[in-house]
Amino acid sequence: MREPSVILNTPRLSFVMWDEGDAAPVQLLHSTMATTRYLSGNAPWSLEKAEQRLQGWFEEQARDGTTKFKLLAEDGSFIGRAGISRFRNEQFELGYSLREEAWGKGLATEAASVLADWFFERQFAPGFIAFTHPDNIASQRVLRKIGMRERAPILIDGVLGTAFELTVDKRPAKL
Repeated sequence: MREPSVILNTPRLSFVMWDEGDAAPVQLLHSTMATTRYLSGNAPWSLEKAEQRLQGWFEEQARDGTTKFKLLAEDGSFIGRAGISRFRNEQFELGYSLREEAWGKGLATEAASVLADWFFERQFAPGFIAFTHPDNIASQRVLRKIGMRERAPILIDGVLGTAFELTVDKRPAKL
């Protein structure tokens, strides 16, 4: 197995590009109602759906230079996905999903914050959005912590989601 292509690192996380054979961990990430209840479809992913998303991430990376990356813990174990990619082929959107055992440790905030810095440093665009299911309070807290501001709700798959925005001129100073 080849060494993963590291995109970005923090003290606790590595963002790497996916491998062709990564559909099984993607499916495992989204295999429970707890990890999919706030996602489109509101149901565990099949292996076929995981393979489709994986191919989409390869296409996004090739086209835009950014996508939802594989997220590894400091010990190299797979803990989720996180990145910024195009939403509806228009604006960029921040998104992340972590395995349940990684919840409550500040990893989503760490990932979202470093992704925002990376995105603006590389000048992909002057801003990006993120959205959550209206009941996903934990994710809304993450987005607010990194300086995102709530904006008009967004309709996705019949659910009126809570939408956020961050622009380079509104990005809080690094601590």
